[in-house]
Amino acid sequence: MGIIIAKNLNLYYGNTQALKNVNIDIEKNSVTALIGPSGCGKSTFLRTVNRMNDLIDSVKIDGEVLYEGENIYGSDYDVIGLRKKVGMVFQKANPFPMSIYENIAYGPKIHGVKNKKLLDEIVEKSLKGAVLWDEVKDRLKKSALGLSGGQQQRLCIARTLAVEPEVLLMDEPTSALDPISTLKIEELMDVLKKKYTVIIVTHNMQQAGRISDFTAFFLNGEIVESGKTEEIFYKPKDKRTEDYITGRFG
Repeated sequence: MGIIIAKNLNLYYGNTQALKNVNIDIEKNSVTALIGPSGCGKSTFLRTVNRMNDLIDSVKIDGEVLYEGENIYGSDYDVIGLRKKVGMVFQKANPFPMSIYENIAYGPKIHGVKNKKLLDEIVEKSLKGAVLWDEVKDRLKKSALGLSGGQQQRLCIARTLAVEPEVLLMDEPTSALDPISTLKIEELMDVLKKKYTVIIVTHNMQQAGRISDFTAFFLNGEIVESGKTEEIFYKPKDKRTEDYITGRFG
């Protein structure tokens, strides 16, 4: 059984249905890529997994999203606890305008960690987890805004790791980066999945093929098909999947 399971999930923005009867089973300690053309529901689905869509007034959701067997849309579900366990990295790096150290320590401090020695350890461990420590260890007190775009994105990943999540949601985390920074983030995914479950939205077919264990193809708010990446890419069951992956549309 997967760590995250969506069952008959429908989502509406006002009268517009953005997700239609989505069913998917996300395996633990894997990278799952969500692919499909713009506006097909990938990012909307990603945001249902940590209830980010709650922040939009007109959203209505039915169906279930189970996290470790419990429906996160249940009336008494602990949303703050959920967002600690299910971290999110956005398309554009969004470091806080403070030091590199304070960016990482921010989350643990909010969750009650006050001990300086423990914070030092969390900062080092998180930066190492995002393969950034060696590049920034001598400038922890300097502003995070002085980092390159690729470093800022890895800093945002480190900041997410600092609160010890179990799942990482990544919404096109490399779309604004150069090829070298993109490669570093892709290599990082391979390391991260040993400890975390990663769900990534990507427009880049080559990237999805390189980094993911599983792929789900979204079209017009529905999952056309999902499964092991090599099967989706090389033996798709649906003609629409084949057409999208080979670049005939999208």
